[in-house]
Amino acid sequence: MLKFILRRIGASALVLLGASLLMFFLTINSGDPLKDLRESNDPNREQLMAQRSELLRLDDSPWERYWDWLSGVGGCFTGNCDLGVTINGVDVLGLTQQAAVSTLRLITVATVLAIIVGIALGILTAIRQYSGFDYSITFSAFLFFSLPVFWAATLLKEFAAIQYNNWIADGHYAPWTIVIVAVVAGFLLQAVLGGTRKRRMLTAAAVFAFVTVILFVFNALDWWRNPMFGIGGVLVVSAAAGVLVTALVAGLRNRRALYAALTTVVVGVVAYLAFAPLLVNSPSWGLLAGLFVLAVLVSVGIGAAWGGYARKQSMLVTGITGVITSLMVFADLLIAHWASFLGVKSRPISTIGSQTPNFTGGFWEQVLDMATQILLPTILLTLVSVATHSRYTRSSMLETLNQDYVRTARSKGLSEREVIVKHAFRNALIPITTIVAFDFAALIGGAVITEQVFGWKGMGALFQDGLNAVDPAPVMAFFLVTGVAAVLMNLLADIAYAALDPRIRR
Repeated sequence: MLKFILRRIGASALVLLGASLLMFFLTINSGDPLKDLRESNDPNREQLMAQRSELLRLDDSPWERYWDWLSGVGGCFTGNCDLGVTINGVDVLGLTQQAAVSTLRLITVATVLAIIVGIALGILTAIRQYSGFDYSITFSAFLFFSLPVFWAATLLKEFAAIQYNNWIADGHYAPWTIVIVAVVAGFLLQAVLGGTRKRRMLTAAAVFAFVTVILFVFNALDWWRNPMFGIGGVLVVSAAAGVLVTALVAGLRNRRALYAALTTVVVGVVAYLAFAPLLVNSPSWGLLAGLFVLAVLVSVGIGAAWGGYARKQSMLVTGITGVITSLMVFADLLIAHWASFLGVKSRPISTIGSQTPNFTGGFWEQVLDMATQILLPTILLTLVSVATHSRYTRSSMLETLNQDYVRTARSKGLSEREVIVKHAFRNALIPITTIVAFDFAALIGGAVITEQVFGWKGMGALFQDGLNAVDPAPVMAFFLVTGVAAVLMNLLADIAYAALDPRIRR
């Protein structure tokens, strides 16, 4: 395994080296960096041209300039990183650090959401092949995949930001809106659950009644402007998630795994009560990260203690349940501060920028501000990626479900959960892993347009500014971050191949 990983690292390094050479020469030959000065009427034009030529080293050969850039990058391994300066004399390393944090935050969130939602939809559509749900998801996937990014971004700005900001000032749904939402929810859920015609009608009617009542209650409580979730909500949702994770991973007949998951939820809620004063009065990212790591370790320990003969399964169940419980606690803290956030920022969903200038709220209000700023571009990138993941997952699952070993597993009397999770899904993961790696690189490319539409100062803006000015330093910084991220994802995909199928190591 080690030799396989070292070979892939060596190949990845050669790919990056060749791609960086190509990118550098394409950039410096894409135009004239002195064009604006040549057309200027400034009396100091010649002096300015000489200064820029010296700054960009235009009198040196391209090979010397490339070697100097490569040497500066090599210094990053010894703590002396030098990515050069921009055409205006600004240090590129500082610009890259700021832009990389902005872009990778956006890409990472969109990738994680796309993987979870896309793979889940792909599995469901494969199981429910040629059903109304399958046709609906297929139509939606092709629709989202074919949408022009700039047009979809404009629609999101109008309806998910401007119209929502107008509505939240009052925060009440009209009766006809509640009826429409309830009808759509009932239709979608009956399509997902399926069954006989009578069962579908009962499901749709029950969902319609439930959603209608809930939305009217939310209106009466002014919930949309002053939301409440609380310890009870965290407990109920986390317990339901624990039962669902147990059903998917170990099966509900595995009582040890089920009890371990429920124990994890109870311990998580008790810990929330204990740390709530600290989280409300003295919050920080370091505190949240430390508590999250502690929560995962304690959750895995509970699984090991309860596990018995199914220790590994129990540890996996409690680990996932612990993460979900932690996320629910985080969500409850955000919901509790939504009203104070609206007091600081009356129009919460922003249409431009990665942060609100001169924002004066506290820690949790600042977190909500970052979340609302990242919301629209994340939705846009996620919708495009979900279409890809769901289609490939469906195709891979259908191919696997028709294999002889799956039919043999069913004939042996294994439950459908074991057939899907343990046999079909594991063997369908290899092509899915490939798509995840390639899609991450595609998301980085798509983020260039997305950042421009939403006014984000990320790697896309850095790349565009450098390319427009025929300035290789910012362009190469963009390549360094995005290229390394894309190659790293492909390297992780190769390692995942070897873990999923040991034959690939040969």
